[in-house]
Amino acid sequence: MSTAAQIMKKKAAIKEDAGRYLTPEQNSRMWSQATERLESIMKKYENILAGVHQHTDEYIFPSAAIYLTAKEYMDADKAYSLIENTAIRKTESIGRMLGGFMKIPFMRSVFVGMWDSMTKKNFGSESGFRNRFYENKKGEYRMDILECPYCRYFTELGCPELTKIFCENDERSYGNLPGLEFIRKTTLGKGGDRCDFYIRRTK
Repeated sequence: MSTAAQIMKKKAAIKEDAGRYLTPEQNSRMWSQATERLESIMKKYENILAGVHQHTDEYIFPSAAIYLTAKEYMDADKAYSLIENTAIRKTESIGRMLGGFMKIPFMRSVFVGMWDSMTKKNFGSESGFRNRFYENKKGEYRMDILECPYCRYFTELGCPELTKIFCENDERSYGNLPGLEFIRKTTLGKGGDRCDFYIRRTK
């Protein structure tokens, strides 16, 4: 497991963004306090399932620690934008990369076909999710997320509003891929009873 300091080092782009609102001294102090907060959060949840850690340690816990600490130095909208803008940059980059691959016709079938095994491995019960799976049909994949560690831990940490940022990551990553259609009508982070996930080939 990575240490809090190691994780925060990977979030340097967020610290750089915070520099738009804070003096260098304020930013350094905020970052140090966020690192301490992350360390405390990780200790509190150190006994969660190993599969859950890939989500909590990489995304949930550092996002919460930075956001909650940043709100002590700037207004809530600015603190929220630090987390949201980083997610937007990363997922839009993923979307562009995948879009290039999807221009190769056979890759569309490969991409849709991989979701069943990938979901069960990275977004299944061992990773803190509860799902509803549907019968696989050629050229499409559909499932619902009924419980989600993002929703759970952001809520427990006092910042449930961050959940919808990560709900929207799917739309930014998969919503504009050539030859594919990604359909989502509701998410847990936006008050729905599930996150629906439906992707299908159109060509």
